[in-house]
Amino acid sequence: MKPSTTTSAFVERLRAIDYRTLPAPAVDMARQVFLDGLGVIVAGAAEPLGVGRISIDYVRAMGGAEQATVVTGGFKTSMQNAAYANGTMAHALDWDNTWYPLNHPTSPTLPAILAIAEHRRLPGERIIEAIAAAFEVQARLRLAATGLKTGQGFHKPGTTGTFGAVAGSARLLGLDHEQTLMALGLAGSRAGSIALNTGTMTKSSHSGHAARMGVECAVLAQMGWTATADVFGPKGFFDTFLNGDGRPELLTEGFAAPLRMVEPGVGFKKYPSNYFTHRPIDAALALREEHRIRPEQIARVEVVFPPFDYVNRPHPRSGLDGKFSIQYTTLVALLDGDITVDSFTNERRFAPDVEALLPAVTLTVDPSIPTDFDQTWATVNVWLKDGRALGLRMATLSGWIGHPLTREQRLKKFFSCTRHAIDERDARRVLEQAERLETLPDITEIMTIARGPATPRP
Repeated sequence: MKPSTTTSAFVERLRAIDYRTLPAPAVDMARQVFLDGLGVIVAGAAEPLGVGRISIDYVRAMGGAEQATVVTGGFKTSMQNAAYANGTMAHALDWDNTWYPLNHPTSPTLPAILAIAEHRRLPGERIIEAIAAAFEVQARLRLAATGLKTGQGFHKPGTTGTFGAVAGSARLLGLDHEQTLMALGLAGSRAGSIALNTGTMTKSSHSGHAARMGVECAVLAQMGWTATADVFGPKGFFDTFLNGDGRPELLTEGFAAPLRMVEPGVGFKKYPSNYFTHRPIDAALALREEHRIRPEQIARVEVVFPPFDYVNRPHPRSGLDGKFSIQYTTLVALLDGDITVDSFTNERRFAPDVEALLPAVTLTVDPSIPTDFDQTWATVNVWLKDGRALGLRMATLSGWIGHPLTREQRLKKFFSCTRHAIDERDARRVLEQAERLETLPDITEIMTIARGPATPRP
């Protein structure tokens, strides 16, 4: 008889997720997650400061059995190493999707799922099942971990994301109840990352580490490795990481009824920057278009924002750090009329026009604005040299729950992600297969395209 613990009940619900009983909206969302996730991995390989390049070179140097693809790397390596590199690249641009409560559900999980599925030649319906399981586990843990604060302490991809990666891997490998308990228990000793590393390359590696540990924990558990059978019980995850600030009952309460990837859903990012910067970006772009603002007209800029220090970075240290700066992203949106991967190079960050105007961008904290991401808003005010004062409050968030990107917008993003690394005909082939993922016998062709041509060892 199975022990009566919250962790055991959680595992029963996790193992009950089955492709054959998934609702159609969940299958469709899993397809979208697959395509968007693969696209941002491809784009992340070319992150301007070298996150992708170093990650690829690192796993190449480490060696490993040729089991799974390193995206754009031109080679295969072990499942764990491939999951690490691809997970890091998936988060390199901060373009990977998110949801509510805030978490990055794809970058820590999909790379682990891809690595196992490719090596084991598993069918698309099993991948969809694994994505659904990985997402639901992260969602329930994120809801239960009430002490896990946004932008503070432990960074979510390395904590809740690690458990999501283990869950997806466990479903793909067909772990039984006891093995899944062991895999999650082992994950408790593999989880951890600190938000202090935001703005550096290390933040991206939190997702890579989680993906790698997802593979490792599931494989070791399948081989008979032991761990605590009650990682979410007394002295476990909640007590260790959060000083008991959690509600473990939320792990099982409402589990998959409905799946949270369906309701409230998943937010797909329109811009490659921290999601808190997107409302000010949208406001700046709307003002620029409506009033035909030219850079030389701008005298000063104010962003009115809730109290959230995470994105208060008046002088970002690099283009990468600029992804987490309200001041920088708002200014570049006004100057360039768009926010792209190229907005976060060091060249753009330290360009003369940015250097000249960045000191004129101020952030005004308004404590009356709610900090809850789903309910917050931002106002951008622009003063022009001719004396005009323009302003726009932005509450709607493009790509967020309730305001999804259209299929056309999602595909525009995908092809933007892949255009420098994958031939358009091949990218369209990936799209065609991803949109019928559940019918595929395996993902060999997709991963072959994503891998790219073989490259010689240095």
